[in-house]
Amino acid sequence: MKLPCLFLPLLGFLDQSEAFAPIIPLSRNAAPTSPLHSIEPRTSDDLIVQDTKKIVANSKNEKVPLDLIPPQEKKPQIINGALSKRKMELAWCNHDSCHEAIREKVVGEHNHMELTGPATGQVVYSWEKYSKESGSSGTTTAVVQVKSPPAVLMLVKRDEEELLLVAVEAIKELTSIGVQVLVDSTLRGDLEKHGDIDLDSELIRLFYPKPLPGFGSGDQLVDSLNDSDTDDEGVEQECPADTSDADLVVTLGGDGLLMYAAHIFSGPVPPILPVAGGSMGFLTPFAREEMLEAILISLGLREVADDDEDDLVNNDSSGTDGLKISQRANNNMQIEATDREGYNEKPPLAFGNNAQICISMRMRLDCRIFGSDGTLRCRYPVLNEVVIDRGSSPYLASLECFCDDVHLTTVQADGIIFSTPTGSTAYSMAAGGSVVHPAVPAILVTPICPHVLSFRSMVFPDHVVLRCYVPSDARSTACVYFDGKHRTELHRGDSVQIQMSAHPVPTINRADHSADWLSSLKRNFNFNTRVRQSPLN
Repeated sequence: MKLPCLFLPLLGFLDQSEAFAPIIPLSRNAAPTSPLHSIEPRTSDDLIVQDTKKIVANSKNEKVPLDLIPPQEKKPQIINGALSKRKMELAWCNHDSCHEAIREKVVGEHNHMELTGPATGQVVYSWEKYSKESGSSGTTTAVVQVKSPPAVLMLVKRDEEELLLVAVEAIKELTSIGVQVLVDSTLRGDLEKHGDIDLDSELIRLFYPKPLPGFGSGDQLVDSLNDSDTDDEGVEQECPADTSDADLVVTLGGDGLLMYAAHIFSGPVPPILPVAGGSMGFLTPFAREEMLEAILISLGLREVADDDEDDLVNNDSSGTDGLKISQRANNNMQIEATDREGYNEKPPLAFGNNAQICISMRMRLDCRIFGSDGTLRCRYPVLNEVVIDRGSSPYLASLECFCDDVHLTTVQADGIIFSTPTGSTAYSMAAGGSVVHPAVPAILVTPICPHVLSFRSMVFPDHVVLRCYVPSDARSTACVYFDGKHRTELHRGDSVQIQMSAHPVPTINRADHSADWLSSLKRNFNFNTRVRQSPLN
């Protein structure tokens, strides 16, 4: 049977572009080839042409009796006298499920693909206002909705008397306005020596970081699942504050203290206010002199009015106008910017302006070690990096690495680093890896002294699952470290699985995530600093 001439060019085009159209089998009961490629019953959208003898042709130019098509689907859509194109749909699929695409969309009848916006952005948080409820009829007294007082977990660097004095003054001020302060056993012991704080106050509570079930190693994996708050006689003990009680975490120390805070919160992490008290302070943009006011603004207990755009930048943190953004280094070093004609910098806003606090959602890694028999040996959250190296062995580390169960590479090197964007400025950078903005959702893979010229640092999207195992023919075992801790030996057949954690670490920005990050690069690493060329005469 010859089809009308009008459709012959269309069918010829389709025959030449089979790769762009799905194959529609003649059997409607054909089984799907995989969960991600299921074949739905034929509809009118699958039809390309239809002739007068009730014979249809699909994208493969296969002629199918129209009687096989459900009655409600027999009529193809016609727009302006022409047959409409099939509608395309987009979805996100990973190793276990698919869901509707978030930022990708299809628009128009020609199936144009567009992005609804960027993949990431500046995240801010704010606190809801205390609400009032009217009293019942016949009463004139308004009832204020009861809210629990905010709680601040205070972590202070050990053996630093100067930092301890700063913490003592802050605790006094916070408890005087009804804010709960959570302290660990070490800080509580140091506070007892000063005697200036009433440790029996109900506003000062002992903090005990209860392990999250499923995290840790060895017996801790089992103990965390069977943990309870009762003693041997079944009497409920006094429950100290744990990770779910803190509304804000204040770290008065260096980057190591911030990493410790992230480690004790294996699950959800409250906002962290990092105050400088260490040597470098790459992740600590706040100065100790402004810690108290920064705490109040971060808790929503002090409002910051809109600043005039012509306000000058200064380092004064007094008053109620909020903390002014400055380029002052955490170790009290001052960066001087050279005035250049035509260089206009955006005027900074006050910290906490419009009751909104900028935060960096720092991605973490969920890392697990599996034995050769498939049993889970340990599991840790990682903020900086996972390092697999040869340990004390004189031989090169031999590893087989996979990305989403697809072979990635065979590693023969001193080791390999799996880093987050936050950790890109740590060990990974020293090994030649890229420096990545903390808002980029990615996992960095950087080799350590590979014995090959072609192995370079790579960047993977955050949805992939990476896995490395020690092959059976490896000359020796390997060692793995999680943020420099929890050294574990990997025997032949053991594997390390690395993927994105569902619980990031939100750190509070002094300006915003880009300004704080670039300021730290310039301040700590002298990023791209050299003598400026003199102009031509």
